Amino acid sequence: MAGGGFAGLTAAFELQRRGARVTVVEARDRVGGRVWTRRDGFDEGQHAEAGGDLIDPDQEAIRRLAADLGLTLSPILRGGFAFVRQMARAPVIERASRTGGLWEELARTADPWVRAHRLNERRWEGPIARRLAEQSVAEWLNTLSAGRRLRVRLNGMRGFFLADPEDLSLLALVDQLATESSALNHFYRIKGGNDRLATALAETLREPVQFKTMVRAVTQRRSQVQVTVRRRDGQEQLTADAVVVALPATIVRRLVFTPALPMPQREAIRDLRYGPATKTLLQFDRRFWRGPKKPLAYGTDLPIGAIWDGNEEQRGRGGILTLLAGGSASRHTKELLSQGGAEAVTARLKWLGATKAVLRTSHHVSWEDDPLVRGGYAVFQPGYDPEQRAWLSRPHGRILFAGEHTSLRWQGYMNGAVESGLRAALEVEALLGRLESHAQ
Repeated sequence: MAGGGFAGLTAAFELQRRGARVTVVEARDRVGGRVWTRRDGFDEGQHAEAGGDLIDPDQEAIRRLAADLGLTLSPILRGGFAFVRQMARAPVIERASRTGGLWEELARTADPWVRAHRLNERRWEGPIARRLAEQSVAEWLNTLSAGRRLRVRLNGMRGFFLADPEDLSLLALVDQLATESSALNHFYRIKGGNDRLATALAETLREPVQFKTMVRAVTQRRSQVQVTVRRRDGQEQLTADAVVVALPATIVRRLVFTPALPMPQREAIRDLRYGPATKTLLQFDRRFWRGPKKPLAYGTDLPIGAIWDGNEEQRGRGGILTLLAGGSASRHTKELLSQGGAEAVTARLKWLGATKAVLRTSHHVSWEDDPLVRGGYAVFQPGYDPEQRAWLSRPHGRILFAGEHTSLRWQGYMNGAVESGLRAALEVEALLGRLESHAQ
């Protein structure tokens, strides 16, 4: 198993449950990948998510897996996201009920394309998908002569798509609008931290995860796969009956495959971008953002990105605000942090009442600067050939692929990673017929 994130660990857990001997190698010194619960430095024993955070109510795979491992989900952010837009004098807040209406407004505006995409059964192939993929969301707005309000709201969705409207394929937006989902006004987190799922999965494995072990090459023969890994003390060859590559596409394209992947698959992996994402965690001595009928989450077009209560389910007088700056907002947030630190980001929260509290601790991570991923999660940019998407998850002999970028419905979500791991495990079982042998 190449990768100790949710996808790789889920595949390993499922394969072992079905009788396989499994080895997991992970380049980091921890499990979880882009799911990273930060606990160090926060007062009152509090914690917050520096990576994957929110679980939607209709994401059954991750909820079922957590339950199987004895983990509890805490309901959070009931009431959903309000929206804050920057005005000349001060930001203006639109209530959460109107934010939910944004999706309805978008669906109405894009209704011809949404209906066409649904009639195409949301397939990323054929002339409908290709036409949508050719243009950006910004170009589509121009053809509609869209007003400023709609443009601002879509710009504010950088925290969701991790891309500005000019960098996001219209197909990605229409695909989201065509998805039936109830997740507009409540979410969940795993009690004690989302990384507890990764830890629990790793603890079930009979062989400990091999940390600080980076995959460099995969050589496939008729009945075996040889995986070349690099550790601090040199290189080693691991042999298996099959391998699940559960790594970001940004890392997969650096691997040497022998025989080489088919050209369409190489191009699909090569061309896929990952969105810039800076997550900032700010712990204050009091939860100034809370109050009667006051939203706990905000989508914004501010340079600091989306904002939500990062630990409402935890006890303590203090509390943590989570900020997710996607697309160009990630660059703006990093500029603020470099110029004035966390205090400069806090200064952008005066409209929320930050002047009433003392900043205790802060953490931030810019995932595009992480050499093991180079972005928050996959983004389908204008011009990305939609028929390439199927190649991201296509098996290559005894090499299977998993990860959020390979998921169709839940791409970008922790649930997508979990589902892809389950799918890859079943592919291994189907490939080998029985699981008495060794899967990497």
